[in-house]
Amino acid sequence: MNDELPTETMSIENRSDFAQWAIERSRAIVAEQGGNLALAARDMSEDKIADTANLLGQAIVDALLEVFDGLVPED
Repeated sequence: MNDELPTETMSIENRSDFAQWAIERSRAIVAEQGGNLALAARDMSEDKIADTANLLGQAIVDALLEVFDGLVPED
């Protein structure tokens, strides 16, 4: 379940940088997970839809935590 999307280190120094990161990251998430969700919906398998929707949600959470961790200074 830990299909990590490829990431690239990026320096976020202002709102514009963050917006660009968010756009690029969301495109990658939708490309990876959105297609799987669409296929599950096409197959009309409730279990498969739930599983792929959970994976999509987890990818979003992982991306948000990734950027948050980069914003918090390490002690």
